[in-house]
Amino acid sequence: MVEAREYQKEIFENAKDKNTLVVLPTGLGKTLIALMLTKDRLEKFPRSKILIMAPTRPLIEQHYYTFQKTLGDLYAEYVLITGKIKSEDRIKKMWTATIIFSTPQCIANDLKRGVISLEDFSLLVFDEAHRAVKDYSYVYVSNKYKMQGINKRVLALTASPGHEEEKIKKICETLDIEHIEIRNRESKDVKEYIQEMKLDIVRVDMPPEFELIKDKIKEIYAKKIEELQNRKILFDRPTKTNLLELQKRIFNAVNSGNKNFNLLKGLSLCVQAIKLQYALELLETQGITPFYLYLQKLLKESEEGRKASLAITKTEIFKSVYLVTAKLKAENFEHPKQEKLIEVLNEILGEKNKKIIVFTQYRDTVNKIKERLNQNKINAEIFVGQAKRRNIGMNQKEQKIILDKFKENKINVLISTSIGEEGLDIPEVDAVIFYEPIPSAIRQIQRRGRTARLKPGKVIVLMTRRTRDEVYYYASKAKERKMNTAIESLKQKFTKKQQSNLNDF
Repeated sequence: MVEAREYQKEIFENAKDKNTLVVLPTGLGKTLIALMLTKDRLEKFPRSKILIMAPTRPLIEQHYYTFQKTLGDLYAEYVLITGKIKSEDRIKKMWTATIIFSTPQCIANDLKRGVISLEDFSLLVFDEAHRAVKDYSYVYVSNKYKMQGINKRVLALTASPGHEEEKIKKICETLDIEHIEIRNRESKDVKEYIQEMKLDIVRVDMPPEFELIKDKIKEIYAKKIEELQNRKILFDRPTKTNLLELQKRIFNAVNSGNKNFNLLKGLSLCVQAIKLQYALELLETQGITPFYLYLQKLLKESEEGRKASLAITKTEIFKSVYLVTAKLKAENFEHPKQEKLIEVLNEILGEKNKKIIVFTQYRDTVNKIKERLNQNKINAEIFVGQAKRRNIGMNQKEQKIILDKFKENKINVLISTSIGEEGLDIPEVDAVIFYEPIPSAIRQIQRRGRTARLKPGKVIVLMTRRTRDEVYYYASKAKERKMNTAIESLKQKFTKKQQSNLNDF
């Protein structure tokens, strides 16, 4: 087995005796802690089984191969279980195997049918444990383990459990957590194992042409917000979060039988405002092509009879915006971020065998970036999840081919959506580029974790001045600070509770 680092040893020692939530950035070795604990539990309970879970098939396959390679034939059969295997075959495999690797959905489904039990399992590992909320399968599996398990132990792994103390507390309650271990790049016992990470903020200005379109969209948006306020439906600031919450509340009220006209009209206005906010976000942070494609989507929805989209597209302002946008697209007028990205990439790629990941939230942007980079003789490929509706997606075989090429330096630049954030086996890169800031602390930590592990790395954030790019960037930084404070607070509460229990004893 690989030699554990001091902080991994310390975390392992605590995890042996207590159900533990481990908060550790991507690339700092959460899997090795799971390996060490697996070995320990099987030595203590030789007839027991171990269940390792991860949210996606590529991720659980990665764990399966890592464990096999590291532990070898020290233990009985390893088995990989996914939704592709028939239920009857899954059950047979689980009976004979010692270490089971599965997506939580498979385990939850078989538990609900009563065809498997967690009685013999001495350890459950929940990878990407921040997902253990609401009706996600982790919640059901954990509840069953509490009821069925005899020699129970839980190890929950995440790069970030979120920034709200109540949410983190709920995850801990769901997974029966008794102890929290948190480390980040600034932790004293981690610093000696990591390399310098340089952060660069690269700012660009909105072109006047964009500002003109933005003002017109904001004009339509302002009218929708004003009407929501006049109808005494919206009282909070019209932020994205508040509008989404309002939409949910009105929708639930209507579904419960309240068919009040004012409420129905309010629901339509709320949907319109959310759509217009999304359009503004695309224009400010992505550029003409994604924005134009979204305008086309609104027109298509109007033709299909969707009232909210029709209310937007029938206005003269929208028609004017559409004509201007179509003209700019025909002229290949794009966001200044694209030129800046090419400039940044050429600078880094001046040295041989450099690897870079460009992260963006939007698939339309992924395709446009690839087109522009390839035109500029930059060897780039897209890396996205499976297809959703009209978007071009990649199956897992195609994803593997791309990752192999990236590892072998046949590709220098990977343009990735969120699929590249969670623990997939992507090689360490020299630079991570955020095409746009994101308001999520979890995703920001995961993206950063792709660089500066074994060698110095760069994180470069492209940001449009005076837009939601700036708002999102500072929001995610604030959430990360809040997360660290919340975890430390909960950690202290666990320690006090344990001390109190010892005193009672």
